[in-house]
Amino acid sequence: MPNLTDFIAGLPKAELHVHHVGSASPRIVAELAARHQGATPVPADPELLADYFVFTDFAHFIEVYLSVVDLIRDPEDIWTLTYEIARELAGQNVRYAELTLTPYSSVVRGIPAEAYCDAVEDARRRAEADHGVQLRWCFDIPGEAGVPSADVTLDVALTQRPEGLVSFGLGGPEIGVPRPQFAPHFAQARAAGLHSVPHAGESTGPETIWDALNHLGAERIGHGIAAAQDPRLMEHLRETGTVLEVCPTSNVRTRSVPSLADHPLAALVAAGVPVTINSDDPPMFSTTLNAEYAIAAELLGLDERGVADLAVAAVDASFLDAAGKAALRAEIADYTATAAAPLG
Repeated sequence: MPNLTDFIAGLPKAELHVHHVGSASPRIVAELAARHQGATPVPADPELLADYFVFTDFAHFIEVYLSVVDLIRDPEDIWTLTYEIARELAGQNVRYAELTLTPYSSVVRGIPAEAYCDAVEDARRRAEADHGVQLRWCFDIPGEAGVPSADVTLDVALTQRPEGLVSFGLGGPEIGVPRPQFAPHFAQARAAGLHSVPHAGESTGPETIWDALNHLGAERIGHGIAAAQDPRLMEHLRETGTVLEVCPTSNVRTRSVPSLADHPLAALVAAGVPVTINSDDPPMFSTTLNAEYAIAAELLGLDERGVADLAVAAVDASFLDAAGKAALRAEIADYTATAAAPLG
């Protein structure tokens, strides 16, 4: 029988809340920084990136994040980043991931939307063939760029409509970015068959989550940890089965919660709120999906079978097709039956 860390490492998993640029490994960031040296504040030394990725608050995180975005300057950069993310996910036994992409950030820097989508799609197909990991896309609005960025994001989603695109999101800062202003964009995206998965309730209170539900038709909520402050909201999430995509280390690193000991994950689970465990921007936060599962296991007091239940919850909450869900659930069950301690 493996220990819990080994069990998690071998467990087949789905990742539902992980950002494209935010998943750039130190090696890839350093290579891009060296390639574009002189035009970026990002260190070209992987060892210096650890200090660069220490954030004073959420606003500072956004500033650093956007400096890395600025390293992605052509379709080759996009392809390399996408493929390398898939390789890293596969190395953690992630079988399926919904990667949050922000096409606006590349389009506004001069990369044509068609070239952007061609690059991510080609990388997606190559990664599945080479590494056995399925990638799907959430195109998200960078909230700090306002309604014009929402217009561009929606246009790219609806005119390009890459095969891997399954959902429409909203990221960036929550403070000073009202959710209702994007209601028309989400309505059009949902009418076109895309799922609604906005961020809400990470660095702001429960009202942002209510806005995401009432104005954006949210089917899942990115983060959503502020729901723990509102019993009525937790009851609503439980009754409707609306899933929170929880990213514990991210919440600490962006100072949205003071420490892991103060994280509301256990309170949310105790209230019956459906949750999944995710990594958000893993290299920037010095974490991995495997590490986040270990943290969740500690916060929730889970054994191997409890951790496997978290993996199943992510599959159930995903936008994978029915056959794919059934296959991944079966793989998790087979692994658990073989690797986990027997009951009793």
